[in-house]
Amino acid sequence: MSVPADWIEHRRGDRELIGWLRPERDGFVAIDLLGRDLTDAVDWLTGEQALEERGIGYLAEPYELWTGERWTRVRITEVSADRIRLKEEDWGAIDGPRVDHEIGFPAPGALRRWAPSSGGAERPFGP
Repeated sequence: MSVPADWIEHRRGDRELIGWLRPERDGFVAIDLLGRDLTDAVDWLTGEQALEERGIGYLAEPYELWTGERWTRVRITEVSADRIRLKEEDWGAIDGPRVDHEIGFPAPGALRRWAPSSGGAERPFGP
């Protein structure tokens, strides 16, 4: 899937895309760069504010990807309206093999933020 035609881009002051506003009922839903809803239906300004507060820093955080066998720690390397590219955590090693993954947009539940306390335990996907 790619970004639906009715989603409205929202860019910060330097023109960097930080998300979209999706018309819904009498308002708009703020959507982050991974395609996840940040808000319920809110007014335009509240949606913009949610996107501005979210920013893009969360893309640099560690995530986990369900590979079909286990949760694997990954880093996001590219986000587009067509796909999300990830690399398995390599702890900055320059001489080790790089293992990449590609998932569709919006991010499926198979991608979640890493939490040190998870111990691999199942938890809901969320921002």
